[in-house]
Amino acid sequence: MATSDEIAQFVADWKTDSLALKPAFMKYYGFLTQNPDLSLDFKGRPQVSYSIRAKHARQQKRDLFTLIDVIDDEPESRWLSVCFYADLVQDPQELGDFVPEGLLGEDALCFNLDENNPEMEEYIFERLREAAANAAK
Repeated sequence: MATSDEIAQFVADWKTDSLALKPAFMKYYGFLTQNPDLSLDFKGRPQVSYSIRAKHARQQKRDLFTLIDVIDDEPESRWLSVCFYADLVQDPQELGDFVPEGLLGEDALCFNLDENNPEMEEYIFERLREAAANAAK
Protein backbone atom coordinates (compact mmCIF):
# COMPACT_ATOMS: atom_id res chain seq x y z
CA MET A 1 0.00 0.00 0.00
CA ALA A 2 1.13 3.48 -0.71
CA THR A 3 1.71 5.82 2.11
CA SER A 4 0.48 9.32 1.66
CA ASP A 5 4.00 10.37 2.69
CA GLU A 6 5.53 8.67 -0.37
CA ILE A 7 3.13 10.35 -2.76
CA ALA A 8 3.39 13.68 -0.91
CA GLN A 9 7.18 13.52 -1.27
CA PHE A 10 6.90 12.76 -4.99
CA VAL A 11 4.51 15.71 -5.45
CA ALA A 12 6.77 18.02 -3.43
CA ASP A 13 9.78 16.99 -5.51
CA TRP A 14 7.90 17.57 -8.80
CA LYS A 15 9.05 21.14 -9.26
CA THR A 16 9.47 21.45 -13.03
CA ASP A 17 6.17 21.05 -14.89
CA SER A 18 6.73 22.47 -18.37
CA LEU A 19 3.62 20.71 -19.72
CA ALA A 20 1.47 21.94 -16.79
CA LEU A 21 0.12 18.46 -16.03
CA LYS A 22 0.75 18.29 -12.30
CA PRO A 23 -2.73 19.78 -11.59
CA ALA A 24 -4.34 16.97 -13.63
CA PHE A 25 -2.37 14.38 -11.68
CA MET A 26 -3.46 16.02 -8.43
CA LYS A 27 -7.10 15.98 -9.58
CA TYR A 28 -6.95 12.25 -10.31
CA TYR A 29 -5.05 11.48 -7.12
CA GLY A 30 -7.49 13.60 -5.10
CA PHE A 31 -10.44 11.66 -6.50
CA LEU A 32 -8.82 8.36 -5.53
CA THR A 33 -8.03 9.47 -2.00
CA GLN A 34 -11.58 10.74 -1.37
CA ASN A 35 -13.05 7.24 -1.63
CA PRO A 36 -12.46 5.17 1.54
CA ASP A 37 -13.13 1.94 -0.42
CA LEU A 38 -10.03 2.46 -2.54
CA SER A 39 -6.50 1.45 -1.70
CA LEU A 40 -3.46 2.81 -3.51
CA ASP A 41 -0.09 1.35 -4.27
CA PHE A 42 2.73 3.66 -5.37
CA LYS A 43 5.92 2.78 -7.16
CA GLY A 44 8.57 5.27 -8.15
CA ARG A 45 11.11 4.46 -10.81
CA PRO A 46 13.03 7.70 -11.42
CA GLN A 47 13.62 8.48 -15.10
CA VAL A 48 11.05 5.82 -16.04
CA SER A 49 7.72 6.43 -14.26
CA TYR A 50 5.90 7.06 -11.02
CA SER A 51 2.84 4.86 -10.79
CA ILE A 52 -0.31 4.78 -8.72
CA ARG A 53 -2.32 1.58 -8.81
CA ALA A 54 -5.82 1.88 -7.40
CA LYS A 55 -7.92 -1.06 -6.23
CA HIS A 56 -11.50 -1.12 -4.97
CA ALA A 57 -12.16 -3.07 -1.76
CA ARG A 58 -14.84 -5.13 -3.54
CA GLN A 59 -12.48 -6.29 -6.29
CA GLN A 60 -11.72 -9.99 -5.98
CA LYS A 61 -10.04 -11.06 -9.20
CA ARG A 62 -7.88 -8.07 -10.09
CA ASP A 63 -5.16 -6.18 -8.27
CA LEU A 64 -6.23 -2.80 -9.62
CA PHE A 65 -8.76 -0.96 -11.76
CA THR A 66 -6.50 1.84 -12.94
CA LEU A 67 -2.84 2.50 -13.38
CA ILE A 68 -1.90 6.17 -13.41
CA ASP A 69 1.64 6.64 -14.65
CA VAL A 70 3.61 9.85 -14.55
CA ILE A 71 6.08 9.17 -17.34
CA ASP A 72 9.49 10.40 -16.20
CA ASP A 73 11.73 9.68 -19.20
CA GLU A 74 12.24 13.44 -19.46
CA PRO A 75 11.70 14.72 -15.89
CA GLU A 76 11.31 18.33 -17.01
CA SER A 77 8.47 17.27 -19.37
CA ARG A 78 6.55 14.64 -17.46
CA TRP A 79 3.30 13.42 -18.97
CA LEU A 80 0.49 11.12 -17.87
CA SER A 81 -0.65 7.74 -19.09
CA VAL A 82 -3.85 6.48 -17.46
CA CYS A 83 -4.83 2.89 -18.17
CA PHE A 84 -7.92 0.85 -17.36
CA TYR A 85 -9.08 -2.66 -18.08
CA ALA A 86 -10.92 -2.39 -21.38
CA ASP A 87 -14.10 -3.90 -19.94
CA LEU A 88 -14.34 -1.26 -17.18
CA VAL A 89 -14.61 1.87 -19.33
CA GLN A 90 -16.23 3.13 -22.48
CA ASP A 91 -14.39 5.32 -24.96
CA PRO A 92 -17.21 7.04 -26.86
CA GLN A 93 -14.88 9.52 -28.58
CA GLU A 94 -12.24 6.84 -29.30
CA LEU A 95 -9.48 8.90 -27.71
CA GLY A 96 -7.80 5.98 -25.96
CA ASP A 97 -5.34 3.45 -27.24
CA PHE A 98 -6.48 -0.17 -27.14
CA VAL A 99 -3.60 -2.27 -25.84
CA PRO A 100 -4.09 -6.04 -26.15
CA GLU A 101 -2.99 -7.72 -22.91
CA GLY A 102 -1.58 -4.34 -21.88
CA LEU A 103 -2.62 -4.29 -18.23
CA LEU A 104 -1.37 -7.24 -16.23
CA GLY A 105 -2.06 -9.54 -19.17
CA GLU A 106 -5.57 -8.25 -19.90
CA ASP A 107 -6.81 -5.92 -22.62
CA ALA A 108 -6.52 -2.26 -21.68
CA LEU A 109 -7.55 1.19 -22.77
CA CYS A 110 -4.86 3.78 -22.14
CA PHE A 111 -5.27 7.53 -22.35
CA ASN A 112 -2.31 9.86 -22.65
CA LEU A 113 -2.26 13.40 -21.38
CA ASP A 114 0.89 14.83 -22.90
CA GLU A 115 -0.13 18.47 -23.23
CA ASN A 116 -2.22 20.93 -21.30
CA ASN A 117 -5.62 19.95 -22.68
CA PRO A 118 -8.56 20.57 -20.31
CA GLU A 119 -10.99 18.60 -22.50
CA MET A 120 -8.78 15.50 -22.50
CA GLU A 121 -8.07 15.93 -18.80
CA GLU A 122 -11.82 15.88 -18.12
CA TYR A 123 -12.40 12.98 -20.53
CA ILE A 124 -9.83 10.90 -18.64
CA PHE A 125 -11.38 11.95 -15.33
CA GLU A 126 -14.76 10.67 -16.51
CA ARG A 127 -13.15 7.34 -17.40
CA LEU A 128 -11.57 7.24 -13.93
CA ARG A 129 -14.94 7.75 -12.26
CA GLU A 130 -16.52 5.13 -14.52
CA ALA A 131 -13.79 2.56 -13.80
CA ALA A 132 -14.04 3.12 -10.04
CA ALA A 133 -17.81 2.59 -10.15
CA ASN A 134 -17.51 -0.51 -12.32
CA ALA A 135 -14.74 -1.99 -10.19
CA ALA A 136 -17.13 -1.84 -7.21
CA LYS A 137 -19.65 -4.11 -8.95
